[in-house]
This record gives sequence, C-alpha cells and structure tokens, in this order.
Amino acid sequence: MTGSDHQTDIAVIGAGPVGLFAVFEAGMLKMRCHVIDTLAAPGGQCTALYPEKPIYDIPGYPEIESQALIEKLVAQAAPFEPVMHLGQQVERLERTADDGWRLTTSKGTTITCRAVLIAAGCGAFGPNRPPLAGIETYENQGAGVGVHYLVTRREDFRGKRVVIAGGGDSAVDWTLSLAEVAESVTVVHRRAKFRAAPSNVAAMEQLAADGVIELAVPYQLAGLEGDDTRMSAVIVETLDGEARRLEADTLLPFYGLAMTLGPIADWGLNLDQHHIAIDPRTCATSQPGIFAIGDIVTYPGKLKLILCGFSEAAMAAHAMFPLVHPGEALHFEYSTTKGVPGGH
Repeated sequence: MTGSDHQTDIAVIGAGPVGLFAVFEAGMLKMRCHVIDTLAAPGGQCTALYPEKPIYDIPGYPEIESQALIEKLVAQAAPFEPVMHLGQQVERLERTADDGWRLTTSKGTTITCRAVLIAAGCGAFGPNRPPLAGIETYENQGAGVGVHYLVTRREDFRGKRVVIAGGGDSAVDWTLSLAEVAESVTVVHRRAKFRAAPSNVAAMEQLAADGVIELAVPYQLAGLEGDDTRMSAVIVETLDGEARRLEADTLLPFYGLAMTLGPIADWGLNLDQHHIAIDPRTCATSQPGIFAIGDIVTYPGKLKLILCGFSEAAMAAHAMFPLVHPGEALHFEYSTTKGVPGGH
C-alpha cells in the first residue's frame, strides 16, 4: 500500500519478528497497527538473511526455521488486520496538533497515529544492489522472474532458470534449496572460496560435480539482457574481461544488506552507540509517544534475543494503551481467558 493517507492507533516501524509480535500484543489491547518496512516482505533479517536456518531459543519450539517463525507470527497477528506498507522507509516524523504523530514514507504514504513503535532491528536496511546499468527495469517484474533480493516463496522459482550471485550463506543456502525446484541454477562468484558454512559449501560443490547446478567461478556480474517485461540473460565476466552469457529468468544477487539508522538518527531520540536508549520498564524513548523495542534499543542488561524483544513488545503495548485509549482503565487479562478475534 503506497501513496495514500492513513490514520491508526500505532505505527510500527519494522516488520521483523519483534514488530510482528507487537501487532499481536497491541491487538489484544484493542489497538490498531500499521506496519512500515524497507523490505518487500515481512520478516526482517529472518527473511532477508537466513530464512531456512533453524532457531533454537524460541519458547515452545526446540527448533524452528526462521521463515516458519515469521509465517506463524504473521498468522498470529492476522486476526487484528494490520496494514502493511512494505518496500518503503519512514523519512519524516512530525508532531500533530493533538500530540499525535504523522509519518511520511519514501513512497508518499502518510500515517497519522497516537503512538509510534520502533522495532527496526539493526535500523533501516536494504539490499546492496550490484552496479548494473538498467537493473531497476528488472526489479519487481513478478514472481520468479527479473531481479529479486530475497526469496519469500521457493515455489515461485519452480521450473525457472536461476542465476545466484554471491558467496555467503544466503547465496549457498538458496542454491541448495532452489536446486530442488528450478530448471537450472548457476552460481556466480568472483573467487572459488565461499564464505558460507563449510558443510553447505561442500554440498553445493557436490551438486556441481553431479551436474545438478553450475558454478560460474571466477566471474562477476557485468550486465543484464531483456525487455521491459522480462529479463532473458545475465552477462558475466572474469577479471580479464572474458564474457559469458547465461540465459536466465531471474537473478538473485545476495551481496548482503546495507544497514543504517537512517532518518531515525534525526528524530531527537537519545542515542547510545547507534542504539536507542529506552526506559526498560515501558520501552519509552526520550520523545513522548515514541517507543522502541528489539535489537535497536539499549538499556542496562539488554540482551539481543528475539525472546527478549517479544517481552519488550508486550511491555510497550501496555505502556501505549493510555495514549490510544485515554481515561480508559486497562484490565489485565490472560490470552487464555480473553481469546482472540475469530478464536474458539
């Protein structure tokens, strides 16, 4: 959703696991949320960096893959009908006449709210784009075609000719996964050494030896071919200028993410070593009506764990309640007593 005006109770900046759980906690207190994130899909780093890696410290789950956790958090928040504004960054934050807040995003979306909750993880982050002429033409062309910087549904690439560029965990992990469904997978890397888990690198090299995938090494991206509706090939070159044309439906460049506090640094919040200082009892920042949770915050004893962020989400929701429902008494109830919309 872009380029429109909205009004809500809470604007949540960040659609990672902690931001998604905050939507649930707010919903349980009858507070509506709009969520803004720079990435094209919810999940934050869990989706962008390690969707298929297991997490072992989520209560109740001895092991759960990152993307599976995100899917459960999205489903948990769904009864409260959050509005997602993805692929855009909050660029301006200003006070309203009635002591609320108005946010304006990079796509012209404005959101007026009673409270702001920053759950931005390491800050605003987006993909490091390879410097290829006209690459924007092929971005967001559709599921499984063109240039994509993250994979949300493996099935989108079934039967596709896929080129993966990069040498880290994301590149290798998705090579192993997509090799099972794609028509072809070619991995482009500037050197023979990969920076991923050794066992996964060995598995990838075995797939190459078996002819299941191709390793284009040492090559680097040099250009793209296609038209306004579809990409048809990726051009790669060695350092000596030797060129190859790889027929492809899609290019997945995994060159990491650029992370920064971005405009958050200019919002007048107390910062400590590029983190937002908060009151751990309420998750309130130095600006009235702005709260922060998750990896972006700091306070004595802070642990950068998802489960700690979940706890902060609950505390922040309760602290924001008086701003959204002034004068209304908050009667604490357990979810087993209260239930959720549509629940039984």
